[in-house]
Amino acid sequence: LEAPPGPQEPSLYTVKALLVLDSLGQRLLAKYYDSTFPTAKEQSAFERSIFMQSQRAGGEVASMQGLTVVYRSSGDLCFYVVGGGQENELMLLSVLTCLLDALGHLLQKEVEKRWLLDNMEGTFLVVDEIVDRGVILESDPQQVVQRLSLRVRAPILLHGLPLSCLLPAPSSPSLPPRSPSQHPTASSSLTTCQAARSRRTQGTATNKQH
Repeated sequence: LEAPPGPQEPSLYTVKALLVLDSLGQRLLAKYYDSTFPTAKEQSAFERSIFMQSQRAGGEVASMQGLTVVYRSSGDLCFYVVGGGQENELMLLSVLTCLLDALGHLLQKEVEKRWLLDNMEGTFLVVDEIVDRGVILESDPQQVVQRLSLRVRAPILLHGLPLSCLLPAPSSPSLPPRSPSQHPTASSSLTTCQAARSRRTQGTATNKQH
C-alpha cells in the first residue's frame, strides 16, 4: 500500500497571479507568476471565468478552478489576487488590501479606471514592491509608498504631481520639527511641490475655460 501524501510543504511562492479588470471584465493589468496559465488564451479564459464568478458571488474569497481567489471592487475596477488551493486566505487578502491602500494613498481617493490608465507605470511599480515573482515582499502600504519614492530616479507623476509631493514628510521623534526655512532641502522640495500644484491648477482652469 502506498503511504498517504504528507502535508504540503510551505512555499514562499504564495501568489500565482495578480489582476485588475474593468467593469466589463477587460484586463487592465495582469501579472502571472508561474506556469499555471502558460498561454495568453488560457489567461484570458481564466480572467473571464473569475470575473463572471466574482460578479455572481458575494464576499471577497472564492475557490475557482482549484485555486483560492480573493477579490475586491474599487470604483469601476475589480482587483484579484490568486493563490493555490491550499493557500492562506488571510495572507492573500493582506496583499490585496496593501495594493488598494497604497494606490489609494497615492491617489488620495478611490482607485478608478481613468486614473489607473493614466498612471500605469506607477501602478506596476507599486505591484512590484508588494509581490516579486510570486513572493510577498510587503503588506504595509506606507512602507510600499516610502520604498517606491526611494527606488525610482525619475519622478513619477500622479495627479500631475511628482510622487514625492504626495508622500508624508519624514519625522524624527527625538528632534523638534524644523520649518522649511531652517532646512534648505525641505524648503526646495516644498517650493517644487507648490509650483507643480500651481501649474496643475492653472492648467485645469484653462481647460475649463475652453
